[in-house]
Amino acid sequence: MRRHPFFVTGTDTEVGKTFVTSALLGLARGRGLRCIGMKPVAAGCRLEAGTLRNDDALALISASGTTLDYETINPIALQPHIAPHIAATQAGRTLRATDLTAHCRAVMAKDVDFVLIEGAGGWLVPINDTETLADVCIELQAAVILVVGMKLGCLNHALLTAAAIEQAGLDLAGWIANSVTAAMPRLDENVDTLRTRFRAPCLGVIPHLGSVEPSAAQPFLDLDPLLS
Repeated sequence: MRRHPFFVTGTDTEVGKTFVTSALLGLARGRGLRCIGMKPVAAGCRLEAGTLRNDDALALISASGTTLDYETINPIALQPHIAPHIAATQAGRTLRATDLTAHCRAVMAKDVDFVLIEGAGGWLVPINDTETLADVCIELQAAVILVVGMKLGCLNHALLTAAAIEQAGLDLAGWIANSVTAAMPRLDENVDTLRTRFRAPCLGVIPHLGSVEPSAAQPFLDLDPLLS
């Protein structure tokens, strides 16, 4: 079984991309699919035994059930919790879309059925002076999953992101409403607005769950549109 990869982006940082990606990987593994979740670039890493490790990347490794080494899942690990291109410059490194794309393709060539590539921050996060992580998705021609952090301002962020994805000539495979606050006013009406305006299917509406394992989100997600 071979499927195109999916690139998971968000309307902003801290909207639950890793949480949702891990939940989707768990659902796919439950169907017997061989899965890999990748985090090509991660800022905000901690030093462990002389190497940098990122909690999001570690979560994806766990959710994938993969035996691949850490550097395969997260080839660019940056310590400061700041924008990736600034963190890379500070570390004396240069990020290039072609390099990240080549790494992703090498992983995708492995014996795997379902690949989720998680971005960093939002859609147009810079990786150098001229490129963004969106350029990696464009080079891969990956379909996009959009995680919408349901909070005030999310409609504008979601619609702008979807427009940028469409302008790039990519397929928005689906979107997920993730309740990042306990009490967003008019949550249902906001979700309905997005349902009306998006042509892509809604893959789920996740209520505010707090600090729980990603498996808690699985009952609220629909994997079928990604596998059809």
